[in-house]
Amino acid sequence: MNESPLLSYRQAEQILMDAELIHSANVVMQALQLMADEITQVLSQRHPLVLCVMNGAVVFAGQLLPKLLFPLDFDYLQVKRYDQQLQAGKVHWQVAPSEVLHGRTILVIDDILDAGLTLTAIREKVLQQGAHAFYSAVLLEKQTGLPKPIQADFVGLTVPDRYVFGFGMDIHGAWRNLPAIYAIKNDNQ
Repeated sequence: MNESPLLSYRQAEQILMDAELIHSANVVMQALQLMADEITQVLSQRHPLVLCVMNGAVVFAGQLLPKLLFPLDFDYLQVKRYDQQLQAGKVHWQVAPSEVLHGRTILVIDDILDAGLTLTAIREKVLQQGAHAFYSAVLLEKQTGLPKPIQADFVGLTVPDRYVFGFGMDIHGAWRNLPAIYAIKNDNQ
């Protein structure tokens, strides 16, 4: 496995200075509220099991869950495709959900839908474990111009086909803590 080293403080600062703001913190929070309203309308009577995809969706889930004012259960799963690289790789399961999925309505919360491979793999695993219904909520959908094997049920915002970071998504391990969404200007970072 060929992992990039974590960034130094100066390298991380330079990436942010060179990045383009795609969605401000205000826009992200407005999108979260709209998503919460839509999710509530569809799932409030179904007592869903909400699964957060770690690590990228932890900030998103932490902001979204308090806006869902209905009974739900919570767990997480972890799959990797990037391993601190900018190019996506094969889906690797690290942690499967610990909750029993059989007969449940599942809402998977993920940070971004780009090619759709990760979310497709998650849906297949959840349905194989006997879930009654599968829903997905993504903070961002990348506009790749290519067909995707899955569409999210709830989408917060769209982003261009560039590497994005902030609000839980990292770049070489840094900047998950930003309240807004940024994109690098050159995918050779």
